[in-house]
Amino acid sequence: MLTLLSDFGSKDIYVGVMKGVIASINPNLTLVDITHEIPPQDVAAGRFCLLNAYRYFPPGTVHLAVVDPGVGSRRRSVAVQFDGGFLVGPDNGLLTGVLSEVSIVGAIELTNPEYWRGPEPSHTFHGRDIFAPVAAHLASGVPLAALGRAVAPETLIKLDIPPCHRTGNITGVIQYVDGFGNLITNIRARDIPNQTWSLRAAKHHIPGGRTYSDAPTGQPLALIGSNGWVEIAITRGNARHQLGLKVGDGVVVILN
Repeated sequence: MLTLLSDFGSKDIYVGVMKGVIASINPNLTLVDITHEIPPQDVAAGRFCLLNAYRYFPPGTVHLAVVDPGVGSRRRSVAVQFDGGFLVGPDNGLLTGVLSEVSIVGAIELTNPEYWRGPEPSHTFHGRDIFAPVAAHLASGVPLAALGRAVAPETLIKLDIPPCHRTGNITGVIQYVDGFGNLITNIRARDIPNQTWSLRAAKHHIPGGRTYSDAPTGQPLALIGSNGWVEIAITRGNARHQLGLKVGDGVVVILN
């Protein structure tokens, strides 16, 4: 199985072309689109989405991720084997959300053009010319070591979100906004004791709840989302638009 995540969207040909390259190498692979609607060049959003998706796929899955504002530059192209599968993409922090949770088996810089689409890749579309063919070969059984030269896992670029802090209450930040306008923080369910709580963000004091219908229509509430993060929502509305909050804004979980 091979998954794809990118900021390419669906308007242009980029995703379809990558799938064509993959199918030319092995048409029998199972392809799953995680998302291609990452905001353009938003590596942090791609990191967050890949982190929250990878665990739902079977062992051995190859995850191809391309959010690559540095394409064609000196940034490395890498493949990483971890205890549950493989990651392929740019070494710009996109992969390290997953890598913060798993045991790394090995990491390779993709320097062997035998597994690229050709020896002279485009300077602007490594997704087509390097990442897609490498991922297809990897998913078809090519050993990781054949893809290039080994790199020390600790040298992979990290893009870590600020940690939340417990000082009586719990302080954190908004790290992602989903398609519904829900504001997802960096505070996990496991960070909150088993007690009632509410949330403060800017001038807003937001009650805690369990479901999206626990507040009247149009009113905000804070809850634990399906991936285990504290989030701010508006019942039948859009929290980003209504509350005027954005990624990076601070939040405080108030323990009652």
